[in-house]
Amino acid sequence: MPRTPTRALSPADQERRRALRVMKGVALGALIAMAIVFAVSFSLQREVEWLQYVRAAAEGGMVGALADWFAVTALFRHPLGLPIPHTAIIPRRKDEIGRQLGEFVETNFLEGDVVRTKLESTPLSARAGAWLADPAHADRVAAEGATLATSILTALSDDDVQGLIEDLAREHLLSPDWGPSIGGWLERVVGSGAHHGAVDLALDNIAVWLGNNRDTFQGLVSRRLPSWVPGMAARLVDDTVYREAVQFVDAVRTDPNHQARGAIDGYLGRLADSLQHDPATMVRLEEAKAAVFDSPRVRQLAADAWNTAKAGLLRSLADPESALRRRAAAALAEVGGRLQRDEALQKRVDGWVTDAAVFVVGRYRHDIASIITDTVERWDAEETTEKIELMVGRDLQYIRLNGTIVGALAGLVIFTVAHLVWGS
Repeated sequence: MPRTPTRALSPADQERRRALRVMKGVALGALIAMAIVFAVSFSLQREVEWLQYVRAAAEGGMVGALADWFAVTALFRHPLGLPIPHTAIIPRRKDEIGRQLGEFVETNFLEGDVVRTKLESTPLSARAGAWLADPAHADRVAAEGATLATSILTALSDDDVQGLIEDLAREHLLSPDWGPSIGGWLERVVGSGAHHGAVDLALDNIAVWLGNNRDTFQGLVSRRLPSWVPGMAARLVDDTVYREAVQFVDAVRTDPNHQARGAIDGYLGRLADSLQHDPATMVRLEEAKAAVFDSPRVRQLAADAWNTAKAGLLRSLADPESALRRRAAAALAEVGGRLQRDEALQKRVDGWVTDAAVFVVGRYRHDIASIITDTVERWDAEETTEKIELMVGRDLQYIRLNGTIVGALAGLVIFTVAHLVWGS
């Protein structure tokens, strides 16, 4: 598996390196001090008898310092560069350490009961609601969502989306027979009288048109009369036709039981029945549908629909003051407020989150823990060693310093006991 290349140290790691160097200097200074004390006391112990005890303490301190230096160094590298067995433990067993760490996390942390206990003791939805109820936070979430949606829209292939829209339109809109569906819908409309409003609207528009277009009736009938008919009579005919038309429309508008309305109801009823049961009518409708929605037109409609929707969405998502962004932020803030106030909703949401987390942990615990193992395996051995040493090396240097002190005390005690038992 390829190793991750060595990266530059972060400012925090640089500070840890500085502190580590200081402590290494202190531990080394203690060893050198013990060596100096040993040399002086050893050379003068015959002249000054009590210096034997100092020499024994310094001797024990040097032994302790060297032993702990060896032990600490052996964790990270070979002491003095010598390939001594069981040294350079971390770089040599890095992958094994990663596997054991992953197993430890999987066994002790990624366990359903542990996760459930922790989540059930944490008011997740109440905290999330309090955070989301803040308008600034809601705006931030809406902005991040808009950025994500913009990225998705931009990444989508226009040809693929248009093809999908075209396929969906053909499958769900064009391929099914329209006759039974339209006929059934029209039958329900006529049966409920819902079409009366449309009829009234049409009559109102016809009345307005007649009132504004009287000149259109001039010559409408008179042009078809024989030439020997007097002009006055011809104009009278045109005026009569216009007045009859206006009166007829007004009569239909004012009389809910007018014969024309009954004729319209009857025609729509027969049309609804024919669309559902008359094969000839259904065939004509399908032929008309096929003529209108031929393949190029469907493709163009799909392209126009997608391009229009995409352009509109991108504009709305990019504008912080757009209605879409404002409504999204308001909806998020409202959801946050409900989560903050509604205890029943909090319990439901917390239960959903807890159950989902326990399910994910139960099914994918090994995959989650393998992130640790895989990540450690990708790390460079030298970099891993350096990272770990920077994290714990300063404390390990205290072990060296403590070993020097403890060794000195042990050497002094051992020499004193031996001197008391066996004499000089």
